[in-house]
Amino acid sequence: MGVANRLDLTLRLVQGSDRVSVSELSHRLGVSEMTVRRDLDALEQQGLVRRVHGGAVAARPRDEDAGFSARQPWQAATKDRLGAAVATLVEPGSRVLLDAGTTTVHVAEHLAARAPLTVAVLSLQAAMSLADSPGIELLVVGGRSRPAEHSLVGPLALRTLESLAFDCFVMSIGGVHAEHGWSEFSLDDAAVKQVGLTRATRTIAVADATKLGVRAFSRVAPLGAVHRFVTDKAAEDATTHPSGPETLDALRDAGVDSLLV
Repeated sequence: MGVANRLDLTLRLVQGSDRVSVSELSHRLGVSEMTVRRDLDALEQQGLVRRVHGGAVAARPRDEDAGFSARQPWQAATKDRLGAAVATLVEPGSRVLLDAGTTTVHVAEHLAARAPLTVAVLSLQAAMSLADSPGIELLVVGGRSRPAEHSLVGPLALRTLESLAFDCFVMSIGGVHAEHGWSEFSLDDAAVKQVGLTRATRTIAVADATKLGVRAFSRVAPLGAVHRFVTDKAAEDATTHPSGPETLDALRDAGVDSLLV
């Protein structure tokens, strides 16, 4: 696993728990405790986590967008490739629900080429990306903007989604596990995804290969709830992603078509 990918996943694991130990991170990431300590030091220097005895807790950065902004440049080329691949799967004329996340911002950037589209977004960053795109009818789902992520969550967001119907839901995800299914680090984000799954004719999940084998805090749905999964080819490499091939096999057994780019 590359350093940027590992930092991304480490930050999400810390943010998804009240407190996470070095030993737990070592086990979850498949790296030495010395590597975990070095990564936590790097994240602490960026103001994203706070080191405590034996582990770390999430920091409360003065810049509320620090969580998203820090992760956005990590593996940007991979995420842009994933975003372009997802956009090609969206039919012009569709009504699309676009999830929040660093990868789905790249999806938004490529959706303009698939116009005309009606796109409802769950992310303030995606809204800004699509705001002036010709042929895109943009709907910003109401709700509370989650600090550090600017994903739109809460009762208002849920009620809005429940009143709409979509041809396609493009869902980002924190973890995909052979037994645990699709999962997310935030209860609020998980709740929005659960409703989104019920409001769309089909769902395309997208995540980079580091998310395979990860069991995040809140289960979203079983593997079979999604129709297609887009990830990068590194998922096939058991050397760098030990849980990748196993998870891809489980997805195939659940009837999910995986596209590796």
